[in-house]
Amino acid sequence: MRAIAFNEMIILPGATVKIINSDDIYYNFQGLVQRIDDSRVAVLFEGGNWDKLVTFNLSELEAVDLSKKKK
Repeated sequence: MRAIAFNEMIILPGATVKIINSDDIYYNFQGLVQRIDDSRVAVLFEGGNWDKLVTFNLSELEAVDLSKKKK
């Protein structure tokens, strides 16, 4: 397994990512990275009574910095 850097943040399993492909049904959703394989990333979405694991290209994702606090 290897770490993949994108937009100056490292995307590893367990990282929170946001979908940035505006043509995708999951646009602006946030999920947890489960697996990384070459340039494809499996992202887990959890919401209420449903869980969904979806595979995306790395270029469709942006790492979310959870250390920033909203005002």
